[in-house]
Amino acid sequence: QVQLRESGGGSVQAGGSLRLSCTASASVYTASSRCMQWFRQNPGKEREAVATIDGNGRTTYRDSVKGRFTISQDIGKNTLYLQMNSLKPEDTAMYYCAAAPFVFKLCGTYNNWGQGTQVTVSS
Repeated sequence: QVQLRESGGGSVQAGGSLRLSCTASASVYTASSRCMQWFRQNPGKEREAVATIDGNGRTTYRDSVKGRFTISQDIGKNTLYLQMNSLKPEDTAMYYCAAAPFVFKLCGTYNNWGQGTQVTVSS
C-alpha cells in the first residue's frame, strides 16, 4: 500500500509562492513504474488534476497553471514537489498527491492518496 504525505501548504497573498511536498514510502517510489499527480479540490466541487509526472519523467499541467506551477521529484528522497508561483485566489484549494501505476506508457487509476494540504491565496 502506498503511503503518501503532503506538506507545505499555507496562506499567501496573490502573486506569492509556495512549494508543496509529497513524501512517499520507499516501497512505492519506483519512479519508472509510477505516475504521480497533484490534484486539488474545494468543498462541493469536483477534484481537478493540476500536474502529472509519469514514469518516463514527462510532465503535464492543466491550462490554468501552465507557466506558474512546476512538478518535480527527488527520487533519492522519495519526494514529489509542486512549486507554485504567481499564485491566484482561484488556486485556493486542498491539494493532494496521488500515485498510479505506469504501464505501457499510460497512467492507470490513481488509487493511492495522501491526506492533503490546504493552500489559501488571498487577493
